[in-house]
Amino acid sequence: MEAFNIAITGNVGAGKTSFIKTISEIEVVSTEKKASDEVNQLKHNTTVALDFGRLTLNAEQVLYLYGTPGQNRFDFMWEIIIEKAHAYIVLIDAHRPQDFYNGRRIFNFMQSKVNLPMIIGLTHTDCEGAWEADDVALALGLKNRRRRPPIITVNASDSSSVANSLICLLEQLMMANV
Repeated sequence: MEAFNIAITGNVGAGKTSFIKTISEIEVVSTEKKASDEVNQLKHNTTVALDFGRLTLNAEQVLYLYGTPGQNRFDFMWEIIIEKAHAYIVLIDAHRPQDFYNGRRIFNFMQSKVNLPMIIGLTHTDCEGAWEADDVALALGLKNRRRRPPIITVNASDSSSVANSLICLLEQLMMANV
């Protein structure tokens, strides 16, 4: 069986754990712990190591989904996860521009470690104050529209939205392998 390791990365609260829980066919292995720092103002629990899920595509192919922690203090896990990945998704919370700097830091970190197919998934686009894709791209330092990765809207709690984002990512992966 052919297995593809897919990393799901991004800021705290961008929807990484929800993304994996929404699509995984197995009970997600999660390392969520009670947030004990400023993160508890945003949410009660936070990922401290990784989330892991699985999605069988067909009898021959499977996706292993690895969610990174969003906090900088756990960035050693980013490197561990991305080095084994075949492709990745960076989730950016479109309605929290105060977190775009850290989103850019995560994006740049991944880009510096690997040259892999990837997409950017904008979450929380239905929230008040959500930025448009072109504006988020500029905040991430992606000025050239033709050279930037695909940017799509993702509802991390909707299985069809998550599936569509994985299809987009797999299309990038297949084009890279042609």
